[in-house]
Amino acid sequence: MEPGCDEFLPPPECPVFEPSWAEFQDPLGYIAKIRPIAEKSGICKIRPPADWQPPFAVEVDNFRFTPRVQRLNELEAQTRVKLNYLDQIAKFWEIQGSSLKIPNVERKILDLYSLSKIVIEEGGYEAICKDRRWARVAQRLHYPPGKNIGSLLRSHYERIIYPYEMFQSGANHVQCNTHPFDNEVKDKEYKPHSIPLRQSVQPSKFSSYSRRAKRLQPDPEPTEEDIEKHPELKKLQIYGPGPKMMGLGLMAKDKDKTVHKKVTCPPTVTVKDEQSGGGNVSSTLLKQHLSLEPCTKTTMQLRKNHSSAQFIDSYICQVCSRGDEDDKLLFCDGCDDNYHIFCLLPPLPEIPRGIWRCPKCILAECKQPPEAFGFEQATQEYSLQSFGEMADSFKSDYFNMPVHMVPTELVEKEFWRLVSSIEEDVTVEYGADIHSKEFGSGFPVSNSKQNLSPEEKEYATSGWNLNVMPVLDQSVLCHINADISGMKVPWLYVGMVFSAFCWHIEDHWSYSINYLHWGEPKTWYGVPSLAAEHLEEVMKMLTPELFDSQPDLLHQLVTLMNPNTLMSHGVPVVRTNQCAGEFVITFPRAYHSGFNQGYNFAEAVNFCTADWLPAGRQCIEHYRRLRRYCVFSHEELICKMAAFPETLDLNLAVAVHKEMFIMVQEERRLRKALLEKGVTEAEREAFELLPDDERQCIKCKTTCFLSALACYDCPDGLVCLSHINDLCKCSSSRQYLRYRYTLDELPTMLHKLKIRAESFDTWANKVRVALEVEDGRKRSFEELRALESEARERRFPNSELLQRLKNCLSEVEACIAQVLGLVSGQVARMDTPQLTLTELRVLLEQMGSLPCAMHQIGDVKVLSWKWRRYVFPYHLCVYSMQGNILPD
Repeated sequence: MEPGCDEFLPPPECPVFEPSWAEFQDPLGYIAKIRPIAEKSGICKIRPPADWQPPFAVEVDNFRFTPRVQRLNELEAQTRVKLNYLDQIAKFWEIQGSSLKIPNVERKILDLYSLSKIVIEEGGYEAICKDRRWARVAQRLHYPPGKNIGSLLRSHYERIIYPYEMFQSGANHVQCNTHPFDNEVKDKEYKPHSIPLRQSVQPSKFSSYSRRAKRLQPDPEPTEEDIEKHPELKKLQIYGPGPKMMGLGLMAKDKDKTVHKKVTCPPTVTVKDEQSGGGNVSSTLLKQHLSLEPCTKTTMQLRKNHSSAQFIDSYICQVCSRGDEDDKLLFCDGCDDNYHIFCLLPPLPEIPRGIWRCPKCILAECKQPPEAFGFEQATQEYSLQSFGEMADSFKSDYFNMPVHMVPTELVEKEFWRLVSSIEEDVTVEYGADIHSKEFGSGFPVSNSKQNLSPEEKEYATSGWNLNVMPVLDQSVLCHINADISGMKVPWLYVGMVFSAFCWHIEDHWSYSINYLHWGEPKTWYGVPSLAAEHLEEVMKMLTPELFDSQPDLLHQLVTLMNPNTLMSHGVPVVRTNQCAGEFVITFPRAYHSGFNQGYNFAEAVNFCTADWLPAGRQCIEHYRRLRRYCVFSHEELICKMAAFPETLDLNLAVAVHKEMFIMVQEERRLRKALLEKGVTEAEREAFELLPDDERQCIKCKTTCFLSALACYDCPDGLVCLSHINDLCKCSSSRQYLRYRYTLDELPTMLHKLKIRAESFDTWANKVRVALEVEDGRKRSFEELRALESEARERRFPNSELLQRLKNCLSEVEACIAQVLGLVSGQVARMDTPQLTLTELRVLLEQMGSLPCAMHQIGDVKVLSWKWRRYVFPYHLCVYSMQGNILPD
């Protein structure tokens, strides 16, 4: 066990880059340049040139959003496990009509989960009692020695945990003489479990949130009425944490129908306020809507009075199989079984009041898996101003000092202390994943209806504008037609102090870029892609309970783990504080998380470059193993780029060719296996025209594009060719291949890609021969110009060879222009020469050295002859008569 009081030690800083203006002109080129260094850390920070300051384009007066609610100690994985355990053990006792109250030991509430785990690790309750090792248990829980705390822990374990553990294992309970929680005198040292509000500061003047309220109930679907009031609720259903895909339905509110429900008596117990620690706290125990019968007077009479003849023969004890002592025969409200109160383990001293469940029903209820964890929506809609007022008030009240004076180091340490606390329950709000397409980007947008100023137009077309970067020529995502919110279309984030984003990697392992428009810093943590699986293994090892019920938990953006914990298990972590005006880049499959230092406004989007393509393919295989839905079809993206190779950036064409080659080889192998299975029927299918949910493999959920296997007799499903044995039990003769391209068409596409990928080499070879006159033939000016035009039309990279070609053409143009000037202004009089004989010779030598055949050389030779024939003798005579030096 690790001590919970350790102070947070900040990880090392991530790389920070400051590009020059020249480097800043090519965003994706600059990111590719720093990639060898930055990807080793997973994240990096980029500070733009000082005078790059885009105006904030959001219409502040019209900006309205509904934030998410975040309870900090439910974000951290290990803390959530402890709280879930408390929920389960409270539920166990509550079903039996008792209330769980957590004891205080050494002025702190007892960590029941850690106590339970340590007892198991030490060999179990009986072994520890036999060897008298409760003092060791106290030591492992980091209690001070010499205070007989071990005996106290044993007492608490016997009264609270041991019966629950016995039920969980299905074994008998230890005999016990008293009911655990009926004595009010003993309860004075206990603190209620479910505390509705134990925050140091209210998050808002208008709303408060009860702690872990109705955690075990599914959240109601938003109705049409709710969506009319808050339209972003519809988006959040579709684009919430996890896969950003359509398909979640909405429940329409039926205004004309009234549903009459039976009035039931839920197992709810209210606990009076009691003094604990430094202040008063009030509590209401968990209210769970269990499937119980109505708690009526008749039910209670059946329990206490079974002397009626009609019941004597019908009700017998399930333990002793006798029906005597019917005044002590207890009736289960869950399954109608009967038990003597003295036959139960532990026995009950009297018939309990209220609803009671038998051991079998308790075990069944407690074995139910918990509901998947996720963030709720707040009940209040905010403007930027009202959210900022709330956020600043919260932070200044919490730290008891002006907002701008709170050190970032203090906020960081307090954040990690709060997320690990099961006592303190601070709730904050986060305006996350707000859609820029509907609410407006923070950057100027060129296609907006507003009239942009020249400065705004400049920023609207900048590659660092997050609306532009995903669709740059070198970006893969520009070949996806759909506007994928969060990937191609930026998301907006309005933060307050402690609001957090949890450990995650981007969809399809893409890059991401985040820009902080204004406000207080955002603190980031990053883990490089090489350590991604190590991070996952550590989190699963330390919190297996969470991953058993939610294997894809890390894809849901709802779980934190302290960086110090990860680092202690060998995971490399870096950090940074992103200030206003700075970018943070995350690299493919780099885990990242963080929190906000205070009120701020950020914008983020994904992008994918040529080097991402292999990672994107590996990600699809990873999704297959997890049975996770794709955001888009990777095969479809590759084929779409391959279908129009001339439109591809050259580096992208080379990368797509490599990916397409691997894909074609795999498709050949899979279709061969299909033939060996006996499937001979085939049908062409334009998969790109089908909705995603109609072309997903029923086994692995991947989105099919190149091919799929279907059945004539089972039309409701299909499988990818990796799962041809999982479609149905029908004969292979009833199954058929649905394909997008034939095996003859795919190599043709591959060949065109190869031509495009190799076109630069072909062109470069022609340019090299021309510039170095390797074949002994000088090219004409028109031929050289055509080579330059080809490079521009095919969008070849600005290489050294292309620059040499451009320089050569510039020299040729300059020479031709000079010759034309001489020819058009030929000497009308002998005493007005335009060039000396030496200058004419230099011009001739320059034109002769260029790798271009210029007919204008003849004109220069004529001028040189005229100079020698007429001009030189004339000047010789004049200069001799004047006694001057002869002209050159």
